[in-house]
Amino acid sequence: MEKHFDLIVVGAGVLGTFHAYHAARLGKRVLLTEKDQYPVNATVRNFGQAVPSGMPEDWLEYGRRSLHFYKSIQAEFDISVRQNGSVYIASDEDEQQLIHELKARMDQRSYSCQLMDTNQIMAKWPSLKKSYCKEALFFPEEVSVEPEKLIYRLLAYCVIKFPHLIYRPSTTVIDCDSNGNSVTIRTNHKETFTADKLLVCNGGEFKILFSDLFQKSGIQVSKLQMLRTLPMPSVSLDGNILTGLTIRRYESFQECPSFNTIKTPDHLFELKKWGIHILFKKAVDHSIIIGDSHEYADVNHTDDLGFSTHEFINELMLAEAERIVDFDVRKIATAWAGFYPQHAEKDIIEYDIDRCIHIRTAIGGKGMTSACGYAEASIHSLMGY
Repeated sequence: MEKHFDLIVVGAGVLGTFHAYHAARLGKRVLLTEKDQYPVNATVRNFGQAVPSGMPEDWLEYGRRSLHFYKSIQAEFDISVRQNGSVYIASDEDEQQLIHELKARMDQRSYSCQLMDTNQIMAKWPSLKKSYCKEALFFPEEVSVEPEKLIYRLLAYCVIKFPHLIYRPSTTVIDCDSNGNSVTIRTNHKETFTADKLLVCNGGEFKILFSDLFQKSGIQVSKLQMLRTLPMPSVSLDGNILTGLTIRRYESFQECPSFNTIKTPDHLFELKKWGIHILFKKAVDHSIIIGDSHEYADVNHTDDLGFSTHEFINELMLAEAERIVDFDVRKIATAWAGFYPQHAEKDIIEYDIDRCIHIRTAIGGKGMTSACGYAEASIHSLMGY
């Protein structure tokens, strides 16, 4: 194995892997390292919804560009991408106002979407409750992926597609040094590699290399609870199903003119307290993923979040889900928590230690939707294209 690369990427979640992918597309020699046997954190603990429609304005184009690459890779290699679209279901007049405003904004950006009335909603998704569905906004271009499969298939694709991309799992980068022209890394296997550039994309784990910077970064970790039902082949719920609480939460709606004037109904106060917004996604095995909630801790207190799930939060989610869908959401097969590093004020953390060492991390819940498009722009900038 060669010892010098154009780029070394630390962290093989979607953000790191797509940086490696785009560098390899430019013909660069890339070493991609992953400290675990395979990625096990935020990239595999999410819904698997790629929804540019929910992104803030600055990130919409990253999301759209990501859709392009998801579909083009899927045409070559099965990475679990399915184009069934995304729908935002409005349950009251405030939510209807917001989807109309988002429709106008998306029309200005030539991003395909269509309003649907109650009858159209029920015809396409008969497993929803008619009483909940006042109106909806549908985005046909958006895709779903299987989060427990996508990253592993993407890594396999990259290794096959690019002989000049080397993937090393179970490899922890424990130290790095730069002389201003190149960077040297050392691993837990007592190996040494050099590169023109080092890119650190390993979420909260960048504290391994830059602990002081990590402590001062302002990063917070969000803990999300999610549930998965038993397989339900008879349930008709294809695509990314997003509901009224999502309309009241996602950044794209926060940028709509009426967002700051809408009121929170009494029955939603407790859900909003725990950062709950109800999403559904039917997996390829016919199980339904339901969630999610949000609890936060700063980087110096993340262990206080714990790894267990809270039953009362699950109960809040299931009770709200019962208002929305017409099947037994309590046939739960499993529940889990995901942990996403993010920043309260920044969309992503970007540090340039010097001309050789760069940190790109804490993309938060935007990763599955927009990491690919962001990574393309990031690599072009870092590599001088």
